[in-house]
Amino acid sequence: MSTVRVLVTGASGQDGSYLVERLLAEGAEIHALVRQGEEPGAGVHPLPVEVHQHEGDLRDGAALEALVAEVAPTELYNLGGLSSVALSWQEPALTAQISGLAVGHLLQAAHDLQERSGRPVSFVQASSAEIFARTSRIPQDETTPLRPLSPYGAAKAYAHHLVGVYRAQGLRASSCVLYNHESPRRPETFVTRKITAGVARIARGLQDGLAMGNLDARRDWGWAPDYVRAMVLAARADRGRDYVVATGVSHSVRDFVEAAFRAAGIDDWERHVTLDARFVRPNDAPELVGDATRARELLGWQPEVGFEEVVARMVRHDLALLDGEG
Repeated sequence: MSTVRVLVTGASGQDGSYLVERLLAEGAEIHALVRQGEEPGAGVHPLPVEVHQHEGDLRDGAALEALVAEVAPTELYNLGGLSSVALSWQEPALTAQISGLAVGHLLQAAHDLQERSGRPVSFVQASSAEIFARTSRIPQDETTPLRPLSPYGAAKAYAHHLVGVYRAQGLRASSCVLYNHESPRRPETFVTRKITAGVARIARGLQDGLAMGNLDARRDWGWAPDYVRAMVLAARADRGRDYVVATGVSHSVRDFVEAAFRAAGIDDWERHVTLDARFVRPNDAPELVGDATRARELLGWQPEVGFEEVVARMVRHDLALLDGEG
């Protein structure tokens, strides 16, 4: 059996780092698009030495197409792009360019490669539940109309539609609509890691309180490696499809905060939390919860790590960092 050759964008992010580790364990040959001068730090994880790194920029469409032609992958995972909804309001054009237009270049290049080589190319787009943010349908599934609320959601919706367009042209292209998924590899710019890192510091007496925005927003939170597994299964399926990847259970931000304090052994959590209007988003979807029936039935996928354990693992990690064990 020939070695699977994989190209990954966003390989140094949370999902990309877990994906690279998983595929390396399978014996895949991995190529990664990396930004010039990218240094490990907040949200950027060092790539294993076995990974072939290619410097590039998602804003350079011609270079993206050339890279796909050069690598000639059997599987292409697009995890790159701006991952912050809040930042997309500050940089809407940049968000559209790297989370929307870049996907078109990658899809076209994958389709050209498939036509030229005569072999199937699997393309997986990491989409987002934010494409459904304005919907009143609960839960959401693959038939839910796309109604984004932010520049981030709009760019992801455009890319999601493009996947369908190229799938109709014969490309084995799948869009995995990923609901919120967390791990210790999240940077503290994400509210979930802000919570667990803050709670750890409070537990160790290094911080007095935790300033939060909207505690009532509800999300469907899962474990990042579970969601990476879903993307690999989608790439290996008989044909491309759209898949909602979610736990099917929603929790409020308040639930997340309470679970984090509980994991750190603090029961009277409310006295440590203050509300700060600076952290309230102007447009925030009230509840996003996904129905992953299709992924379960067609891919055999289901989440393995529950909400409480996701939060507890993050808190334990942040406590270990403070204790010098991380």
